[in-house]
Amino acid sequence: MRTVFRFTVVIFACACLTAVVAAQESSVKPGINDSYDKTTVEKKVKQFERANRDVVQKKNDILDICLLKPGMDVADVGAGTGLFTRLFAAKVKPQGKVYAVDITRKFIEHIERTCQEQNIKNVEGVVCPPHSINLKPNSVDLVFTCNTYHHFEYPQKTLASVHAALRKGGRLIVIDFSKKEGVGPKWVMNHVRAGKKMVTEEITKAGFKLIDEVPLMKTQYV
Repeated sequence: MRTVFRFTVVIFACACLTAVVAAQESSVKPGINDSYDKTTVEKKVKQFERANRDVVQKKNDILDICLLKPGMDVADVGAGTGLFTRLFAAKVKPQGKVYAVDITRKFIEHIERTCQEQNIKNVEGVVCPPHSINLKPNSVDLVFTCNTYHHFEYPQKTLASVHAALRKGGRLIVIDFSKKEGVGPKWVMNHVRAGKKMVTEEITKAGFKLIDEVPLMKTQYV
């Protein structure tokens, strides 16, 4: 497959962990997640699941890229209001499980409630601290993050926990905004900490191997 470096989906394989994670890693963007405690779930549902949002319009393509099969265990990290959590659950049932992981408890409570209302039984909510995805070692086949990586306050600690949670041959899929002049809107340039190049460097430093990039969206890479 021809490698494309503009608007892409980035997929990493879990490789041997050779990087040493600094025990005292400092927050790279203090307070970036504080606003979620001050907003309502209803407001975020309208924002995250609106019909004209790129990832909503491309959700089926994103599902295809994930290569989900019945019986797989998946972590939706930064699950938000649960858009992809519920879609993943349908793909991996009945034996497969989806962990909805988020730093904000009200989002996890919303996901658990909506799953109960929709009779989705293979989702488990996980409230995580800012430095870890809070999952057991060797517990998932895929870790998925959508517009979440730039919210990692402690990227190397968090990535170490992702690496530990993945089984042998597991994959990490990252969707985030293109921080590139002329591509990303002004709010992205001001809000997003790192562009794709730096994100890729941080993830490979944490023991992952870049295995694929797939063109998909105009202002985001996957």
